[in-house]
Amino acid sequence: MQMFRIRRRESIRGLTLIELLMVIVIVGILAAIAVPTYSNYMMRARRADAKTALEQIRAAQEMWRAERGSYAIDDGNGTAVAKLLTTMGAPQATVGDYTWSFTALGPTTFTAQATPNTARQTPDGALTINQDGTKTPADKWAK
Repeated sequence: MQMFRIRRRESIRGLTLIELLMVIVIVGILAAIAVPTYSNYMMRARRADAKTALEQIRAAQEMWRAERGSYAIDDGNGTAVAKLLTTMGAPQATVGDYTWSFTALGPTTFTAQATPNTARQTPDGALTINQDGTKTPADKWAK
């Protein structure tokens, strides 16, 4: 005769508090790594629009110079920009998160600049290109 019967527990179901906290910590660590990486990726992707626009502006200026003997000079009222847009294939003044402009320093030199126009892209800074194809800052053009 057996007085005490020891019952065997069937499988225990559910999570303990420690297990749940460990999962939350792991998810938090993964998020802390993923969010900045994703933000940097998106900043570089938006920068690509500005780089393409500046290359198009340079090409439009070169076509202008080939036809007229000098680069388009902005007279302050946007006439040169309008002509570059309509006849030479320059992009619109606002491309993605950037606004471009150019400064003609004379008939043989110009500098085009793309400036961020949104708060999410402002930390990236401006990009420039000149008549020789010199791109600054070089590290942002390389990526």
